[in-house]
Amino acid sequence: KGKGKGKGRKDEESEWVPVTKLGRLVKEKKIHSIEQIYLFSLPIKEFQVVDYFLPTLKDEVMKIMPVQKQTRAGQRTRFKAFVAVGDHDGHVGLGLKCSKEVATAIRGAIILAKLSLIPVRRGYWGSRLGQPHTVPTKVTGKCGSVRIRFVPAPRGTGIVAANGSKKLLQMAGIEDCYTSSRGSTSTLGNFIKATFFCLQNTYAFLTPDLWKETRFAPGPYQEHTDHLQKSLK
Repeated sequence: KGKGKGKGRKDEESEWVPVTKLGRLVKEKKIHSIEQIYLFSLPIKEFQVVDYFLPTLKDEVMKIMPVQKQTRAGQRTRFKAFVAVGDHDGHVGLGLKCSKEVATAIRGAIILAKLSLIPVRRGYWGSRLGQPHTVPTKVTGKCGSVRIRFVPAPRGTGIVAANGSKKLLQMAGIEDCYTSSRGSTSTLGNFIKATFFCLQNTYAFLTPDLWKETRFAPGPYQEHTDHLQKSLK
């Protein structure tokens, strides 16, 4: 039995069988970029969708901490893993998972980080020369008692931040940035979560260059509805 199970799992990993409508459209090449998914705010339920569009995604374990629950027989210890993923080019995700074993926690956190992947908006500090290198405006993120603020910085400044937030900013592809934080920043879990929410807010702020009238196109589900019906049959 044991041998059979192992073999089956390897086959599953090699061949992805999508179970959601979005997964089917991605595998059949009806959706051409992950930005198309973000444009229509479609929830990503399968991590293979992210792997398909961003094969260069790098992951990094931010922290592993033991958490305990008191039971009648003593304590039950589990491990909580915080994992960040990013392509160093405008996409970053953060996942946390609790499990009895460290390896299982890390594996689960990587999958959750891919599912929570967000686009990060980048901008300029002064003149609009070359590629965007910093955050577009001053942005704030919060989690628990931690408040963190990103301030645009001139080219060549580098990332002026603590280790945890620095890694996330690098993974998002931001080259120059000033940061200021307050609250219990030694609680690394809340600190990196606040950093993640701050990066999420870069697209939440509507700057004047985004004031153009939007022309609404039909969403992928609506556009390919006949195709989805056929593949169901």
